[in-house]
Amino acid sequence: MRLRIPHPLVLLVGFVFVASALTYIVPAGRYQRHDDPATGRQVVVAGTYAHVDPTPVSPLAALVAIPRGMADAGSVIFLVFLVGAAWAVVERTGVFQMVLDGLVRALRGRDSLVIPVSCVVFATGGVLIQMQEELIAFAPLLVLLVLRLGFDRVTAVAMSIGAAIVGAAFSPIDPFLVGIAQKVAGVALLSGWEFRLAALVPALAIWIWWTMRHASRTRTAPASHAGEAPTGYRTTGTRQAVILILVALAFVAFVIGVLRYGWDFDQMSALFFTMGVTAGLIGGLKLEGTAEAFIDGFRSMAYAALLIGFARAIYIVMDQGQIVDTLVQGLFTPIANFPVTLTAFAMMGLHGLLHIPVPSTSGQAVLTMPILVPLSDLLGLSRQVTVLAYQYGAGLADLIIPTNGALVAMVAATGVRLEAWVRFVAPVLALLVVLALAALGLAVGTGLA
Repeated sequence: MRLRIPHPLVLLVGFVFVASALTYIVPAGRYQRHDDPATGRQVVVAGTYAHVDPTPVSPLAALVAIPRGMADAGSVIFLVFLVGAAWAVVERTGVFQMVLDGLVRALRGRDSLVIPVSCVVFATGGVLIQMQEELIAFAPLLVLLVLRLGFDRVTAVAMSIGAAIVGAAFSPIDPFLVGIAQKVAGVALLSGWEFRLAALVPALAIWIWWTMRHASRTRTAPASHAGEAPTGYRTTGTRQAVILILVALAFVAFVIGVLRYGWDFDQMSALFFTMGVTAGLIGGLKLEGTAEAFIDGFRSMAYAALLIGFARAIYIVMDQGQIVDTLVQGLFTPIANFPVTLTAFAMMGLHGLLHIPVPSTSGQAVLTMPILVPLSDLLGLSRQVTVLAYQYGAGLADLIIPTNGALVAMVAATGVRLEAWVRFVAPVLALLVVLALAALGLAVGTGLA
C-alpha cells in the first residue's frame, strides 16, 4: 500500500485541532522567563516550572488561531509575496529564459552537474543564514530548470531547500541555529566551528549523492522549450545583462544586510521589492507592465504563503493552552539519569520531537537551553555538546516535520506531493541521523568544549 498523505492544508488544519485537543489533556504549566540582553529574547529560568490554571483552547478558538497565525507570520508571508513578485518581474523580461538556455547549452552532456552546484549554493545559504522561506520564490524557476533537464520536481526541492536545511543543520556559523543557542548556553560565540565543519562536509556529500541518485533514476526526456517572456516584453541582451547584475547586487546586499546589519524579513522584503521595480523599468515593462507582473507573482505565491500561516497557528494554539513548557518538562526530565553519551543522543532525538510543536529553531533554543545546560553541568556533559545535540536534532527535523511552514510551502509551490517528498527524504534522513549521532559520540569522547 503506497503512502498517501492528506493535502497540506487538510494536514495542517488537522494538526491545529490535534493541538486544541492536547490543551484539554496535557496539564498546563509555565517556566518563569527573563529578558536576556545577550540574545535580545525572553529566556526561561531553569527550575521554575510550575503548573498553572488550565486554559484549554476550544475548537472555535483553534479556528481563530489560523488568522492569528497568518498575522504572527506576517513578515515571513510578505517576504514570500514580495520576493515572488520580484522574480515574476525578472522572469517577464526574459532574463531567466536567457540564463536557462545558456545553462542548458553549457551543460549539454554534463547537465547532471547542475545538481551538485545547486546543492552547494543553496547549502551555503543554509550555512550562513538558515535560508528557508526565502527560497520559496525560486520554485517556478527551479521547476522550469529541472524539467528542461529531464529531472523531476522532487529534485528541485532537494537541491534547494533540502540542501539549505542540511547546510543549516550542520552549520559551523549560522547565527540563528548555532549563535543564539551558544549565547543562551554561555558558550563562546561560534566556538567549535572546526568540529561542525568537519561534520558538514560528509553530510552535504551524502545529500548530494542521494539527490543525484534520485535524479538519475527518475530522469525522463527533457521538457520542451517553455517559459518565454510574453510578447512585447522581451528585452534586449544589454538590458538583460544589466538586470542580471542588478539581481546579483541585490543578493550581495541581502547577505551583507543579514550578517552585518542584522536585517530581518521586513528589510529583505523592501530590498527585493526595490529590485523588482527597478528590473521592470530597466527591462522596458514600464510601470503598468511591472505592476501586472507583481500581481502575477503575488498570485503564484498565495498558496505557499497561506501554508506558512497555517503552520504557525499550531504553535499559537499550544502556547495559548500553556502546554508547550509542560511538553519540554516532560520530555527532558527523564534523561537526567542516563549515562552521559546516551543523554546526548536522547537530547538530539527529543529536540527533533519538540521541533514539531515548536518549529522555530531560535524559539526552541531559548526555551530548552536554560533547562538543559544545568542538567549537562551536573552530568559532566560539555555545554558545546548540548548545543550540538540541539542543532542536529532540530535542524534535521526541518527536513520532514509538517509544521515547518517553509518546507510545506516549497513542496506545494513546486507541485510535489508530500508523500513523494517523504519517500525521497526518509532514507537519506536516516543516514544523516546516523552521521549526527556519530559526531555527537565523537564530541563526547573527545570532550569538545
